[in-house]
Amino acid sequence: MIKNTFISFQEKNIEESRGSVEFQVFSFTNKIRRLTSHLELHRKDYLSQRGLRKILGKRQRLLAYLSKKNRVRYKELINQLNIRELKTR
Repeated sequence: MIKNTFISFQEKNIEESRGSVEFQVFSFTNKIRRLTSHLELHRKDYLSQRGLRKILGKRQRLLAYLSKKNRVRYKELINQLNIRELKTR
């Protein structure tokens, strides 16, 4: 499963990594992708839309926290999960 590969990728114990910001963002990202594909089929599922907005807000707050605390870990996580668009000049 994807969670197991992420845990082994981080090379941490399961108990330690579940509470980490990176694991929580990874978990929220999986939920967001799953809900997004669900909403493509069921456009009028307003409860799922509300749930998606709540999860997006939680992930956004966690990423803002990580960005303030440790910019290097933030950038690695963004690149690993392919969340943000890369700015090209």
